[in-house]
Amino acid sequence: MSEVKLYSGVKLPLEMHKVRVVQKLNLLPVEERQKAMAAAGNNTFLLRNEDVYLDMLTDSGVNAMSDRQVAAMMVADDSYAGSATYYRLEQKVCELFGTSYFLPAHQGRACESILAEAFVKPGNVIPMNFHFTTSKAHITRVGGRVEELVIDEGLKPESDCLFKGNIDLDKLRECIARNGAANIPFIRLEAGTNLIGGQPFSLENMTATAKLAHEHGIPIVFDTSLLQDNLYFIKTREAACRDMSIREITRALCENADIIYFSARKLGFARGGGIAMNSKEYYERMKDFIPLFEGFLTYGGMSVREMEAMTVGLDETMDETVISQGPQFIEFMANELIKRGVPVVTPAGGLGCHVNARKFLSHIDDHAYPAAALATAVYIAGGVRGMERGTLSEQREPDGTEPIASMELLRLALPRRVFTMSQVLYAVDRISWLYENRKLVGGLNFVEEPATLRFFFGRLEPIGNWQEKLVAKFREDFGDSL
Repeated sequence: MSEVKLYSGVKLPLEMHKVRVVQKLNLLPVEERQKAMAAAGNNTFLLRNEDVYLDMLTDSGVNAMSDRQVAAMMVADDSYAGSATYYRLEQKVCELFGTSYFLPAHQGRACESILAEAFVKPGNVIPMNFHFTTSKAHITRVGGRVEELVIDEGLKPESDCLFKGNIDLDKLRECIARNGAANIPFIRLEAGTNLIGGQPFSLENMTATAKLAHEHGIPIVFDTSLLQDNLYFIKTREAACRDMSIREITRALCENADIIYFSARKLGFARGGGIAMNSKEYYERMKDFIPLFEGFLTYGGMSVREMEAMTVGLDETMDETVISQGPQFIEFMANELIKRGVPVVTPAGGLGCHVNARKFLSHIDDHAYPAAALATAVYIAGGVRGMERGTLSEQREPDGTEPIASMELLRLALPRRVFTMSQVLYAVDRISWLYENRKLVGGLNFVEEPATLRFFFGRLEPIGNWQEKLVAKFREDFGDSL
C-alpha cells in the first residue's frame, strides 16, 4: 500500500475501514481508578474491564472482526465430527502456509503444550530467537531448557536495527556444538518477538537459520501468532522483498519451517489456533493429543463459528491494507511519545507501543518491578490498561532466585481496528504527564506470588504511599477533570 500523504504535511496513519458497531466505554474519576487498582492487587490482569477506559493489555482475542468474518460465522457447520467448517479452515491454512496437514487447537498455548509433550524430553535444549512466557513455561514444565539467541541489537531498547528479532547465527552454531544436535528437538522462531517489543526477523535471517538447522537435522518450529506484523515489516523494510506480495512472503517464510503453529486470537482476528506441517510423522506424533486435551480432530476445542471467522481472517491477513494499520498506529504513538521525551522501544515494532520502564523509572530497582509499577501508574493516571513485560513476567529459578529480565517494558497493545486517533492521543497525553511526574512513582512488592505465570494472577502492593501522592498531583494539575 502506498503511503497516503496529507497536504498539510502532517503524517497520520489512515484507517482503511469504517466503524459500524460501537461499544460504550467508561472513564472513572482518578480516585476510583486508584481504588480499582488496589482491589486488583496492583495487577492490571485482575482489573474489571468495566473499570478500564482504554484496554491496551493485549491484542489477543480483542481485535475487531470484519463484516465478512461476522457474516461467515452464520454459515458454520455444528457437526461434532467431519464438520464442513473444519475442512474450509484446513484448506485455507494449507493454501497460505503450503502445508499438507492441520491440527486444530483452542489457542496458541495449547499448541505449545502439544509440541512440548510430543518433542521435548528432560535435559533437552530449545534454542529460539526469544522466549514467550507460555512457550518457555511449557518447555520447562516437561524438563527442557530454553536458550535465547537473538542478536545483541535486539536487547537494546533504542536502536536503528530494522530486524531486532533476528537469530544470531554464530550463537546458534555455538549452541548446537555445545549441546549436540541430538539434544535439540527443534529450534523455535517467533515472528514478532513479543517480550522485546514486537520486533520482527527478516526472511533472509530465517532462511539462513533454517539452512543451518537442517544441516544438523534439527527441525524449525515457526510461531506465526504475530505473523501479520512481521509480514508488513518484511514487505516495507527488507529490500529484497519489496516487490513480493504478502502471500509470496508468507510462503517463502513457511518453506523454511517444519512445523507452524499460531494463536488465531492474534493471527486471523478470531479465537482459536492450530498446528500445520507437511510431515505425516509429525502429524501422527501430535494427533493423539487433540482428542485427549482439546476436542475432536475437526474442531480442536474451538467454536465452529470462530473457525469460520478465522478462515476469513487468515485470508484478510494477506491484504496489506488490513495488516498495515497495526504497525502504522503503533509507530505514530511511539513517535508522539518520543516528541514528548518519553523513552520507548525503537524502531517501533508490532503488537503495541512499548515504553522503556527501566529508563522511565530509573530510580526504581528491578526487584521492585518498575514495568509493573508503571502499568499501575498509567492506569491511575488515565484509565489506560497496559501490560508489564519485564522481570515480573519471568519465573523464579528452582532455588528461588529471581532472574532479572533483559528488558523492562510496559506494553501498550493496539488491538487492530479498535481505537480512534483521539483515544491514542489521549493515552499519549496521560503518559506524557506521568513522565513529567515520574519521581512520584514507587515500586511494588508481591503479597501473593504464584509459582507459575505469576504475572497473570499474582497480587502486589505499593511500596509506600506513592499512589496517593500521584492522585493528589493529578487533582492539582487537572482540577475536576477525570
